[in-house]
Amino acid sequence: MTTQNSKLLLRSLLSGAAFFLIGVLGCLTAPSPAKAQETVRLEVGKPLQAAQELLRANRYKDALAKVREADGVASKTAHETYLVERLRGSAAMGAGDNPTAIKSFEAVIASGKAPAGDQLKMVETLAGIHYRARDYAASVKWAARYFREGGNNPQMRMLLIQSYFQNGDVANAAKEASADIQADAQAGRAPSEDKLLLLANCYLKQNNSAAYLTTIEKLLNYYPKKTLWADVLSRLRTKPGFSDRLSLDVYRLQMATGNLQSTSDYMEMAQLALMDGLANEAKKVVDEGYANGALGKGAEAERQKRLKDLVEKQFAESQKALTSGKAEEAANAAPDGNALVNLGLNLGPAKGIATMEAGIKKGGLKRPEDAKLHLGILLIQAGQKAKAAQLLKTVQGTDGVRDMANLWALYAR
Repeated sequence: MTTQNSKLLLRSLLSGAAFFLIGVLGCLTAPSPAKAQETVRLEVGKPLQAAQELLRANRYKDALAKVREADGVASKTAHETYLVERLRGSAAMGAGDNPTAIKSFEAVIASGKAPAGDQLKMVETLAGIHYRARDYAASVKWAARYFREGGNNPQMRMLLIQSYFQNGDVANAAKEASADIQADAQAGRAPSEDKLLLLANCYLKQNNSAAYLTTIEKLLNYYPKKTLWADVLSRLRTKPGFSDRLSLDVYRLQMATGNLQSTSDYMEMAQLALMDGLANEAKKVVDEGYANGALGKGAEAERQKRLKDLVEKQFAESQKALTSGKAEEAANAAPDGNALVNLGLNLGPAKGIATMEAGIKKGGLKRPEDAKLHLGILLIQAGQKAKAAQLLKTVQGTDGVRDMANLWALYAR
């Protein structure tokens, strides 16, 4: 949860929950016969009435002074004490005197005299005050009580979860956040972005990489952002069991999401593409790197120029083979579909989809799941997102290829 959103949450909770206390003295001078024992003496009631007027004028410190005057009256009844503390809590809140507000509200609740609805509001307020004071253990206590007593403010759910997290109780924070997110999914609602981010942070603190990535995937589904893509792709590389052969696929998704930026990324991606015989792709990578200034500058400019020359040489040779028909002829003559799949990937989305489909249909593939992943990528690049999503759902594997397929499907949405 961001700092700004935390402030907005507290502002909403505290503004709505504290100042309902103004106006509680309207019946001071006219008690019902059934409650005659709760009459307020003039020496107590008069300064409290004055304090109430000062509260309405937002003169909180002056209101506190009047409350102290009423509190100084000797031998107050329990009801008079209740009214003093109730009004003092409201005035203290306005004056920013949180310790006094806490003490007064707790006294009012302990008295058992507050109507149930008013008490629930005070419990809500206490949770917010303690959170603002960074007393997260107390904030958890009062927020949990709020829900036990029937509260249903969704903002208080976030405050409870955030309080658990800030208090170091990551397990309970994750449990509560996960329950809310599941409830949203069952109701067909988009889960809160703040709650998803907090859950992801919980899993980070628990070193639960798998759950973290799953949560980030949900964030990418509902709230796709460039920075989130950068984070999930960075972590995917270090996921246990993730195969190095998928490095080029990671770079492809980095490029698609605007996260291919560093000189080393452009250099390595181009080199990997050349190693896979994908001169067309390597040229696109190098051309983009030179166009945006990632390549061609600095101390490594000469080395980058040598790579550019190599890419252009292999691109020219590849184009010659393609235009002559020799590449397609050799791929069709092969006993399996591997050469057709590679040829289709090199041709790109405009011409390569049909070639890749033919290779997959021919069979005998060394890595059939990779082939489906790469066909899915070409379909996305061609704008055939629905068809791509259906295909990517079928990709299986425990070495990272399924993870890549899931992320490309998310990107396609």
